[in-house]
Amino acid sequence: MDAAEQLTADLAEDLGADVRAGKMFGRDAVMYRGKAIACFIPDGCTIPLDDPEHADALALSGAKLFDPSGKGRPMKAWVVLGPEHAGRVTEFARAAARRIDGLLDA
Repeated sequence: MDAAEQLTADLAEDLGADVRAGKMFGRDAVMYRGKAIACFIPDGCTIPLDDPEHADALALSGAKLFDPSGKGRPMKAWVVLGPEHAGRVTEFARAAARRIDGLLDA
């Protein structure tokens, strides 16, 4: 089982049927209620977050904003966590799911 499949399975236990595997930018992703909450990229995993989790994630060594074009136009909510922070991905993906709940239920 790869990292995306494992994260999907772990989150499905907590979040139920609204979690599924998917794709974002041609990469493996985890979707919640139809929105990406984690995407696995060569640098690690990128996750959309709001504060306080956004600030917590960016404070981790090596963490950075996700710039899919590589042209200095990062996506403001999306934080890249390197492989050294793999143990925190589930925690932050849960926060991303809460963020989606807030956006869709507003």
